[in-house]
Amino acid sequence: MAKVNPIQLEKYLKGLNYPAKKDDIVQYAQQHGADENVKSALQQLPDQTFDGPTEISKAIGQIDRGENK
Repeated sequence: MAKVNPIQLEKYLKGLNYPAKKDDIVQYAQQHGADENVKSALQQLPDQTFDGPTEISKAIGQIDRGENK
């Protein structure tokens, strides 16, 4: 999986109300034009509630480093 640009990620999630569940985050990003790389990364997030985009970016960073496996 290619790394996700945090600025691009925040663009797709702008306006999302937090806290938000993983499924809601994925759906919101899809509705706002997220590319396949971003959608793939969001689908790999742990099944939990996130308090904001920073928490999502941190979780994606852990996936990129293999820490959530």
